[in-house]
Amino acid sequence: MAQAETEQLTRIMLSAALSRALSTIAELGIADHIEAGSPQSVKSLASITGTHERSLYRILRFLASHGLFQETGHHQFDHTPLSNCLRTDAEHSFRAAAQMMHRVFPAWDGLHHAALTGEPGFNQVYGKPIFDYVGTHPDLGPILDAGMTAIHGHETSAMLDAYDFSGIEVLADIGGGNGSLLSAVLQRYPTMKGVLFDLGHVIGRASENIKAGGLSDRCSVSEGSFFESIPSGADAYSFRHIIHDWTDEQCLQILGNCRRVIPDNGKLLLIEAVVPMGNEPSLAKDFDMTMLTLPGGIERTAEEYKHLLAQAGFNLTSITSTASLVSVIEGKPH
Repeated sequence: MAQAETEQLTRIMLSAALSRALSTIAELGIADHIEAGSPQSVKSLASITGTHERSLYRILRFLASHGLFQETGHHQFDHTPLSNCLRTDAEHSFRAAAQMMHRVFPAWDGLHHAALTGEPGFNQVYGKPIFDYVGTHPDLGPILDAGMTAIHGHETSAMLDAYDFSGIEVLADIGGGNGSLLSAVLQRYPTMKGVLFDLGHVIGRASENIKAGGLSDRCSVSEGSFFESIPSGADAYSFRHIIHDWTDEQCLQILGNCRRVIPDNGKLLLIEAVVPMGNEPSLAKDFDMTMLTLPGGIERTAEEYKHLLAQAGFNLTSITSTASLVSVIEGKPH
């Protein structure tokens, strides 16, 4: 094996250090203590954050070699555009996303188990599925909300710009989480009504956000599990980053419940990344590894979505790409 291949494989093998370093710095809040254009010494940063000075320097030096922070003088660091996104007060701050990953990194020790069994690595490491774990650890809920918003927040406006929701009278957002998606759609379409459906430990945060957005008169909140039933009465049903969390068999159970209540002229809207064919890098393929390891779900190709929807009683009628990672996959009952 040539030296070039050896070095490339070594970098790939050691790349886990980059994600861990990013999350560690985010958890420590290092970025908050640096003002862009005013470099801070590592000695000062270590004193403020209660960290080991030399270790902190080595982590920041490593991150700076990847465009996160820049060393401007002897053991002094300033922001780059990337590291500035880790400030808590940054617009669309990414800090919460990195903190979220900091909480679940041990699950990656279960990837080998997932490869052998097809079961989520998270289950093997933590002893229960990730959503059950979150349900019994209420402190994780706000972190996951903020983390998902940091990662997927840009998708909402891109989706609204790309897909035409006009003509929908009542939109039910299934597994709607904190209500950010449904609130944005209702704000854009002032005559539309909405129903947010999610588990009991989630809907409290959604109700607060809907009320804060002045949408309580047009949006109701309903508690339940989409594995058991889905509320009737809507003419469109949206699932954002829900279907990718589950196996094909589980998805058919979810979509089957939707098929039982959706009207014949209704619309099914799956808001997901679509995995491209070929060998080129893709963020959707990166997320697929996360799905394999954490919930045990799958990021799917267009053909796989077509087949899945057909099995559940839907025709795939269109896939609308957006300026973000996600597409809007539209299905109609057949």
